[in-house]
Amino acid sequence: MRRKANLKVLIPVLVLLTGISAAWALVAYRPQLESRARDVEPPVAQVMRVEPQALKLNIRSQGVVVPRTEIDLVPEVAGQVVRLHPSLVAGGFFAAGEALISIDSRDYDYAIAAASARIAEAERQVVMEEAQAEQARTEWNSLGEGAPTPLTLREPQLAEARAKRKAARADLIKARLQRSRCEWRAPFAGRVRNRSIGLGQYVQPGEKLARLYATDVAQVRLPLATDQFAYLDLSLGRQKGQPAPLPRVVLTAEFGGVEQHWPGRIVRTEGALDERTGLLYAVAEVEDPYAAKEGRPPLMPGLFVKAEIEGRVLPALFVLPPGAVNAADEVLRLDAEARLQILRVKVLRREKDRVLVNGGLETGDRIVVSHVDVPVEGMKIHPDLVTPDLGSGPVDAQGLGGGSGSGGAAGVAAGDAP
Repeated sequence: MRRKANLKVLIPVLVLLTGISAAWALVAYRPQLESRARDVEPPVAQVMRVEPQALKLNIRSQGVVVPRTEIDLVPEVAGQVVRLHPSLVAGGFFAAGEALISIDSRDYDYAIAAASARIAEAERQVVMEEAQAEQARTEWNSLGEGAPTPLTLREPQLAEARAKRKAARADLIKARLQRSRCEWRAPFAGRVRNRSIGLGQYVQPGEKLARLYATDVAQVRLPLATDQFAYLDLSLGRQKGQPAPLPRVVLTAEFGGVEQHWPGRIVRTEGALDERTGLLYAVAEVEDPYAAKEGRPPLMPGLFVKAEIEGRVLPALFVLPPGAVNAADEVLRLDAEARLQILRVKVLRREKDRVLVNGGLETGDRIVVSHVDVPVEGMKIHPDLVTPDLGSGPVDAQGLGGGSGSGGAAGVAAGDAP
């Protein structure tokens, strides 16, 4: 029994020692692995060669069409309306000089007759006073001594008679003027916005009877950020000498399911910044907005339009895809050995499909335009030269300024200069 107990202890010990010896032998006599350096292939990245371009920065804004001239139809005399022009209805057209309303003129005809009678009476009085004054002077020359007094020569009476005659003539002029005001004539060719008068109605001076506007010129107030005026040939102050040509503008709106365009000009800026927004309004004008042109409707008041204002041409801008410039205004440039350089650039404009750079790049620079996982200065790159399509027409944008830009009521569109 004792022998069996010793074997139970000895056998596991022998097995353990055998395993340890085998493990030591495997470690001690293992074959030596030959170390070999692993070649790492540089990552492939798309690059483009940049060239400066001349681009025209067109300013984009929007506004609502209003007539340049709009007035209220207000009578200057009281009376009953006896005639209304057939076109004096909402939307009606009228020509300059047409009588839009007529007021009963009989009271004013009577005033003219009464004033004429007063003139005749005043004329008679003047003639009598002149005769009496002449008689008084003759008598004094015959009988009097010394210098006659004005009263002796009836000079005050004659002056009074002449003043009354002058007043009577003024009354006649006023009566005729009041009579002429019984017909209200349009000072311009235009259209009726609304009317609040009916035939037979009694009206008072100063009462608003209708709202009229001229159809010769339409205007649009276009809000612009102050820094956008650096891209417009538009003076903000009083000009001396020959005025500069006014910037062109194209107004666009959808009318009847079709996009329509109206050409115009920026004619001026308003006199003060908007206190709430800090924007300055430029005023665009379109001449003859109701001109009949095939396929184009009139530019009616109240229509919301988008505006593209002709800007200046900037001669040396670099155009990059939006992904090529990070939020810190940095790009990845390849040197002559195809190694990365992290370069900070001056961003003029960020747009939806491209970025405009006006500083920090040189002609022929190779700029990485594809994604690089972890870009490191001096990192080797295998370049794949591409030519991305960055467009040549105007592109919508929000606001002006460097970096990522700022939102606002206006924007910039950049297009190739003609």
